[in-house]
Amino acid sequence: MNLKDLKYLVALADTGHFGRAAERTFVSQPTLSAQLKKLEEYLGVKLVERQPNNVQLTEVGKQVVVRARRMLGEGEEIIALARNNTDPFTGKLKMALIPTIGPYLLPRVTRKIRKALPHLGLMLYEHQTEPLLKRLRDGEIDLGIMALPTAPDGLDVRELYKESFTVALPNGHPLAKKSTIRAQDLKGHTLLLLEDGHCLRDQALEVCSRVDIREPEDFRATSLETLRQMVVAGLGITLLPELAVESPFGSQRGLTIRQFAKPVPSRTVGAVWRKSSTRTAVISAVCDVVARVMTGNS
Repeated sequence: MNLKDLKYLVALADTGHFGRAAERTFVSQPTLSAQLKKLEEYLGVKLVERQPNNVQLTEVGKQVVVRARRMLGEGEEIIALARNNTDPFTGKLKMALIPTIGPYLLPRVTRKIRKALPHLGLMLYEHQTEPLLKRLRDGEIDLGIMALPTAPDGLDVRELYKESFTVALPNGHPLAKKSTIRAQDLKGHTLLLLEDGHCLRDQALEVCSRVDIREPEDFRATSLETLRQMVVAGLGITLLPELAVESPFGSQRGLTIRQFAKPVPSRTVGAVWRKSSTRTAVISAVCDVVARVMTGNS
């Protein structure tokens, strides 16, 4: 048994297809299939159920994959540790952001990160909160940018910046006449929200927790841009983070943005990474850049 065999098994688990797993691991499909059979023979158990157009892991195969991910992660940590001994700011860093942060934060910080860390290969991913945390703990990514607080078990956390919420209204909405809006002003209005799994949904509900708001039962948006279009169409109002308002779409026609009255509701955006990570020096450097940009100190 070797790490390559485990890498083939994890790729098959992720793709559910021998051909795609072979492409991901840069080998031919017969090679991957043969190596997995050898792994099964070595372990003395069946890991994969092979059926026409249907590939599934057996129950023991699923348990092996969980441990294989950890072993592969540790293998990458060993490589990173060796590289860091010569130059901690080289190599690749896998960074994931949640969907309500990534599209709005990255245009502000990626160029600054490249300038500050020119030899770093930044690999970017987008995941919702729970999948992001799972991939972080499994070693698939090195750094997560998300809304805090989060479960810190086995993770280090650093606050980066705070972001205010705003109210997005269709033009001509009665609340558009106000210069600022209080949470109580939302009472009785239809509030459009993201689908379950987005932490912004929970944050918006928390802002409105003491207000009698209406949420349409047949609508859950998958992105902030969908929410924005539904507001323009006059189907309700929504809460948008400040960066989303300042994006190129923030001032689109048909949309009115109003600030909340003080105390302004906000969310804290932070970084999370494994306590055991060997990339703490470069993670800290990336966090420094993001924090400087977002606090106006760059």
